Amino acid sequence: MPTFSTRRRVPYTPRQMYDLVADVEKYPLFLPLTEALHIRKREMRGGRDVFTADLTVGYKAIRETFVTEVTLYPDAPKVETRYIEGPFRYLENRWQFHAATGGCEIDFFIAYDFKSRMLGMLVGAVFDQAFRKFSDAFEARARAVYGTQALPVG
Repeated sequence: MPTFSTRRRVPYTPRQMYDLVADVEKYPLFLPLTEALHIRKREMRGGRDVFTADLTVGYKAIRETFVTEVTLYPDAPKVETRYIEGPFRYLENRWQFHAATGGCEIDFFIAYDFKSRMLGMLVGAVFDQAFRKFSDAFEARARAVYGTQALPVG
């Protein structure tokens, strides 16, 4: 099963980066392969914001929509995604944000396996490349939203 993880230091606060990742409705504006995102249902569960979302990704003539449940942990801060339905046999995704000198460290992890071996062969390498660019995309988004330096915590 393909997996990808990275740890990256950025000049933004953990809360700023958490807020960008938690704002999933903006993903189609800047995230590679992401074409559309629709939130089906949103609720508070155990004091946490939990929502179910349809995410459409595409590459050339291939389009796939899958459903995930996203749980937001603002106090941690972290974001966890659980797969519900779509073209995958398995999908797990986690973001965690840690305070660090001059900003924060972002831990990103994703593991996935396509149901169809053919689809996996067609888009697997593209997905792997896109996941490697996710951190770059979020850092570019942070620069666009927050400027070139972290805002004061307060």
